[in-house]
Amino acid sequence: MPRLQTSWRVLSIIGHLGTATTIALYIRASTRLGARPRWTPAVVRWWNRRLCTILGIRIQVQGRLETGCLLIGNHVSWLDIPVVGALGEVGFLAKSDIRAWHLVGWLAETVETRFIERGAHRTQALCDALIPEIQAGLRLMIFPEGTTSTGVSVLRFHPRLFALAQNAGVSVQPVALGYRSDGDRVPDSIAPFIGDDTFVAHLLRVVRHPGLVAEVRFLPALTTEPTEPRHRLADRTRRAIAEALGMNAPEPMSAWSAKAARDAMHADAASPEVAHVG
Repeated sequence: MPRLQTSWRVLSIIGHLGTATTIALYIRASTRLGARPRWTPAVVRWWNRRLCTILGIRIQVQGRLETGCLLIGNHVSWLDIPVVGALGEVGFLAKSDIRAWHLVGWLAETVETRFIERGAHRTQALCDALIPEIQAGLRLMIFPEGTTSTGVSVLRFHPRLFALAQNAGVSVQPVALGYRSDGDRVPDSIAPFIGDDTFVAHLLRVVRHPGLVAEVRFLPALTTEPTEPRHRLADRTRRAIAEALGMNAPEPMSAWSAKAARDAMHADAASPEVAHVG
């Protein structure tokens, strides 16, 4: 990518974060006064859409975002959040580690991203708090893999959080996420945020990317029953996503296999023979 365009993207991101900080300060001040702005979700959606534009991410969508569903997605990158967030007013459940991402964590907390702590007891407490909100219309997205993948497989879905849908009496909508370089059909090697990568280092690689395409497939909603074992519901959802991505994965990839795939992808990304990497 030309250096001038890279510089423009970096400066635009800094300006966009400045805009977000100003908005977040206003939201926090209004909330403390007991009048959280009603336009907050719409502004968050605009901010996500603008960020994707700055990063040069072209979003391709299949299907439609349903109402009254718990959204379940495979997890490739932190980019998943602005990409899906650009398509609708969606809340996210994120790992508590993100709180430590300085400005990013503070902004996420301001717009009421829900954070999940490690431990079964804390997970149950979070579920108990979220169920009334979901029943009241909160459109929430979770990533039950519990980590990010290379995008060439879908890892095992941890079933515990599927109780959110069952206990709230709502359906589950699988969301299949994939990334590729513009003009290429294979999964992109830059988009995945994996291993010991840092947010800033990954962001800079995305900024230099010549053309990233995010493919979002909103799949038909799956009905849930309180008596269905959660692991079975998790497996049904995972299979639907894997098939939509053309993987047809009969069994979840093990942690060891996932690590091997990550190492292989990083090796490919470092090779000068990979022509589509910017």
